[in-house]
Amino acid sequence: MATATTMRPLVSLALPDQGAARLASQLFLALAGTLLLTLSAKTKVVLGPVDISLQTLAVLLIASAFGMRLAVATLLLYLAEGAFGLPVFQGTPEKGLGIAYMLGSTGGYLAGFVVMAAIAGWAADRGWDRHPFKLFGAMLAAEIVMMAMGFAWLAALIGPEKSWQFGVAPFIAGDLIKVALAASLVPAVWALLPEQS
Repeated sequence: MATATTMRPLVSLALPDQGAARLASQLFLALAGTLLLTLSAKTKVVLGPVDISLQTLAVLLIASAFGMRLAVATLLLYLAEGAFGLPVFQGTPEKGLGIAYMLGSTGGYLAGFVVMAAIAGWAADRGWDRHPFKLFGAMLAAEIVMMAMGFAWLAALIGPEKSWQFGVAPFIAGDLIKVALAASLVPAVWALLPEQS
């Protein structure tokens, strides 16, 4: 029976092999990841008629560097911080806090970030993070799933036409740029490192 080849993501090069030190390092990385996600949510780039955050770029980079398990744990910790009322999301605290904010118009996208991290992290665990075209394909799939989840949630709130018009279409070009950037950066970092087995 064939088994799937699992390779080590970038972050594994800096983690202790086992024990309490490894767990402490992973906890530190997860917390650092939530800080990066918060900063990326608050950073806005004006591209056309909408402001675009750098959050999807951060999710993709975290997933590719951390691998699936640590990336998903980081995203779940980030959502837990938001659920407890910390102003970690793009529209907080101006548009509300906690569960009420998470059940609003961005709820589907927030849940989609977890799935996005799982897909991109899964690809990194299999060594796709060393190949820009393979990584781009995985990240594009992750992006599409995340956007579909956001669209479906928003469509239930405001209808499919407005959901497409305001929640998907304005972000397509920017998100494609972020996917291409992330898919280029991670293999470039691997190329700078000594050969890894």
